[in-house]
Amino acid sequence: MEEKSMVLAKDNPQKWFVRFLKGIAVGVGAILPGLSGGVLAVIFNIYDPLLKFLGNMKQHFKENVLYFIPVGIGGVLGVVLFSLFVEQAFGKFAAQFTCLFIGFVAGTFPSLFKTAGKEGRNNGDWLTLVLSAVAIFLIMLMGSASLTAVQPSFLAWIFSGILIGLGVIVPGMSPSNFLIYFGLYDKMAAGISAFDFSVIIPLGIGVVACVIFFAKLANWLFFKYYSKMYHFILGMVVGSSLAIFPTTVFPSMTQRGLQESGLTFGSALVFSVVMFIIGTIFSLWFSRVENKYSVE
Repeated sequence: MEEKSMVLAKDNPQKWFVRFLKGIAVGVGAILPGLSGGVLAVIFNIYDPLLKFLGNMKQHFKENVLYFIPVGIGGVLGVVLFSLFVEQAFGKFAAQFTCLFIGFVAGTFPSLFKTAGKEGRNNGDWLTLVLSAVAIFLIMLMGSASLTAVQPSFLAWIFSGILIGLGVIVPGMSPSNFLIYFGLYDKMAAGISAFDFSVIIPLGIGVVACVIFFAKLANWLFFKYYSKMYHFILGMVVGSSLAIFPTTVFPSMTQRGLQESGLTFGSALVFSVVMFIIGTIFSLWFSRVENKYSVE
């Protein structure tokens, strides 16, 4: 299969670096409100190989480990760097930097759509797409309102890690939105940026346990229902991307949001559009790099 040949293909520094960059993006997506690390993993064509590896670790174990080392390093670096970034620029210009990642997803949407239809499409696939888009849109809208506060604790951080793990296994799910809902997001980012291992260790336990536990199920579902699963993911991408606007972008354009950012309506709008364009251009470039180095 294609994913298997990707893992077993002869490696080189360029491919290693490309996977490292993918890992950074997936790590950032895992903790960026409104986005999903799983969506970016799908877009960058590492989701299927990862599920196959986790679903059957004994098969080509060494090759898989070597293949995913740069992804893992990049993912950890992405989480740490973005956690340092959260309390600074992202806290003040959340909407604008979120637009950067909306553009990042938009630029790679055509390739994801093509992948979803590789085995054809029928009415059931379109229905799956629409229903999943509506469902994640409504869930993210409800999750954006911080109505519940959970006190930080070892179990709370394990729970947070499980949510992040689900964001990897279930593309389109944005765990950060739910962490915001439970009042844990800013505390998690602060803990990671301060290298507080009372936060980092239980988070890691939750992520690893969730990914390993659900990988076999997800792998089986993709094997049995490829088209339905990919259209489900496609709907999650559409729904989660659309939900970012009412949950993050539009509130920043209100009088209160503009006061918090120190921007005028015009400058906030231009800033958002420019960041969206930059994200789209970068993702198109990155897609070309991916195509160049993923094909033998």
